[in-house]
Amino acid sequence: MPEVKRPKGTLTIYDVASQAGVSIASVSRVLNGQGSPRANTKERVLRAVQELGFVPDGAARALSNGLKEVVGVVFRRGEETHFADEDESLLFIDVINRGIDVAAQRRGFDVLMSSVGYTDDNVATRIASIAGKADGVILHDRMLSATAITRLAESVPVVTLAGRPQKGVMNVRCDNEAGMRALVTHLVEEHDYRSLAYLAGRSDSPDNRSRARAFEEEATSHKAKVYIGDSWQGNYSAAGGAKVVEAWLGAGRKLPRAIVCANDQTALGVMHALGRRRINVPGDVAVTGFDDVPVARHLHPPLTTVRQPMQEMGATAFDVLYSRISEGDSHADVVLPVQLMIRESCGCTASRGSRA
Repeated sequence: MPEVKRPKGTLTIYDVASQAGVSIASVSRVLNGQGSPRANTKERVLRAVQELGFVPDGAARALSNGLKEVVGVVFRRGEETHFADEDESLLFIDVINRGIDVAAQRRGFDVLMSSVGYTDDNVATRIASIAGKADGVILHDRMLSATAITRLAESVPVVTLAGRPQKGVMNVRCDNEAGMRALVTHLVEEHDYRSLAYLAGRSDSPDNRSRARAFEEEATSHKAKVYIGDSWQGNYSAAGGAKVVEAWLGAGRKLPRAIVCANDQTALGVMHALGRRRINVPGDVAVTGFDDVPVARHLHPPLTTVRQPMQEMGATAFDVLYSRISEGDSHADVVLPVQLMIRESCGCTASRGSRA
């Protein structure tokens, strides 16, 4: 057997994992007699321990026991509205969380879920508490400042699901810009709509800002009249979308030919408000969404929207986090493709189908 060079400094289970070609989670299970590691994995770990002369003394045992095999997931919970039975604020989140949970189970990890309100004043404390109980954290939205997220990443691996990566933080997102550009192009070129509004999501949401920017740039490039700004500020909820439309109509203003919503839940509220006023969708006003939550295809008319691979996004977020936890890998920014789903709310017939 060739001589194996002893790494400099104190040996840890990270050295054993590297030598064996397995994750630190696998090393931890073998050393602590937990779970049911594969025979081949166990053999490789024990061989690496022997080759390195690794002795799990008190400190090393503490380190190996320190792997909790838990990931924390923090999301923003919605506000209570008169759309409560729809529970619209959790549709998107639930599908992502399902993807995280499925991927975590494949690796033998548990998922610790926690929610924070939009008006909570102890968000940083809550997230820090979750981080202390987990090997890594996935943050659904920009609920902390960039500085606070970077500080959190100094103590535990962090993956965000909004915006772009920053120092020490990994990010998984969908291609907001491409999806919004494809949607606006369809509305202008296929239907010749010349006045379009963007009914925004929360102003602090990086995804919302990306969609708004792409919407305005694409609509302007097609010389369409653009409605955007404070009068069209929603909050990602059905109630927020309905409130914007009701305020606009209550002021006696003429609606644009198409309302492009920041997400499907907003579109649901818009269609509800228009229906109460007996304004036909899409005959009088076209309405579109973003996400393609399950209810979107069952609305009347079915909602034209941009499909995000929500469950895949959740699974990818866990996989990226697991790579950092187990092997130290760093995938700075993972961008997943989206798909334009053409249905009837934009003015198309049922036979049009989807477009990549």
